[in-house]
Parts: sequence; structure tokens; C-alpha cells
Amino acid sequence: MSPYRRSAGRSSRFVIAAVAIALSAALGLVATAAPQATSRAATSSVAQASATSKYVYLTFDDGPSSRYTAQILKILRAYGARATFFEIGQNVARYPSLTRRVYQQGNSVQNHTWSHPDLRHVSASAFRYQVQKTDRYIRAQTGYTPRCLRPPYGGTNKLVSRRAAALGKSIRVWTIDTRDWSRPGTSVIVRRALANVHSGSVILMHDGGGNRSQTVAALPTILRTLKARGYGFTTMSCT
Repeated sequence: MSPYRRSAGRSSRFVIAAVAIALSAALGLVATAAPQATSRAATSSVAQASATSKYVYLTFDDGPSSRYTAQILKILRAYGARATFFEIGQNVARYPSLTRRVYQQGNSVQNHTWSHPDLRHVSASAFRYQVQKTDRYIRAQTGYTPRCLRPPYGGTNKLVSRRAAALGKSIRVWTIDTRDWSRPGTSVIVRRALANVHSGSVILMHDGGGNRSQTVAALPTILRTLKARGYGFTTMSCT
């Protein structure tokens, strides 16, 4: 074989090897770049979902009520919504199966005192009695001790907060008051619930303490409208 042919053979092998190396490098770059692009897209998607997620807290005070609590539970279930029920201990003792039903349907049951006094004007021992006795009756039906305390009338101050904290409680009031207890009319309750709502709003309504037929009538429209606006419904746990 002539020197020229041997040289040409070596040159061909060098060219083939160089092309192979170049192709391998290119494929390696593509392989490493693809997961990075996917990761960025996934991160962006998660961030976008988080940014557009909206929720409200529906809360009901003064129950359970033999007449209205079951109606409210039925409506919540129909709309796939959950709520937080701040219950009075005396009513829990009177209707324990209703408290159990509230809990079993995925709602949160929290403390609204034993007999609905203004906690700003009770002694330290009366405060403990109001909270701890209610805890016992709720725990008997749910298996847990409430961590949230809603003072009746929204009556709170530094002393109430300090006493609540000593009993392992966080104070929770509301940001939107429908004042449904005054029976202003179904349409008024709806308007008040929706007028200034935003993500994280705490809407106050009642399932006990009097005639709550207007609240029951208003609830489907409130739920339907909030869902149409993209809101979800979550519960309070104060953990």
C-alpha cells in the first residue's frame, strides 16, 4: 500500500472520529438542557397556580341548632363547601349528634364559649370555665380539642387574648359581618357577604341563636357566586 493511501485512510478515520465526538457533544448538551427547561416550566406553573388560588372562610356561630344546622350542612355539601362552626357549649350538650355530624362532614368545630358571655367582663375563673367546659363537650363528639376561640360579640382585648393563649387558644373573629342575626332580608345578607370579599376573607353568619331562615335562604346564592368568582372554601384549625 502506498504512503498516500495509508495517509488518506488515517485522515478519513480522523474525520469520522471528529464528527462522532461533535455529535456526542451536541447530543449531551441537548440532554442536559431539556430537564432544565422542564424544571423552569414546572416551577412557573406552580407559581402561577399559587398566585391564582383564592379562598374564603365561611363561619357559623351560636349553633348547633336543631332546626337550621342540618339545613346549612345540606347546602354546604351540595356545593362541595366546608365551613367552620363556632359552637356554644350548652348547644353542643343539647344536640351532640349535630356537632358530630358537622365534624363528620369535613367541617371544623371550634369554641364559642359555654353560654355566650362577653369575655371582657368575666373573672379569670369564669373565663376558664366557659372555655374548658365547651372544650370537653366538643372533644367528646369530635375527638379533638378546639384551638380556635371566637369571643361572643367579637369582644376581645389584650386580657382576653392573654387568657385565651394560656388555655392554648388563638382568637379568631371575622372580616365580613353579614349581620344576619338582625334578619335584614335574604338579599341584604347576600350583598353584605359578597360586597368586599377577597382571598382570605372570614365571613360571619349564624346557624343558631334565633331564626336563621334568611341565612339558610341566602347561602346557596353566596356559595354559587363565590364559586363562579373562582373562590374555594377552607376551614380554620388554629394549629
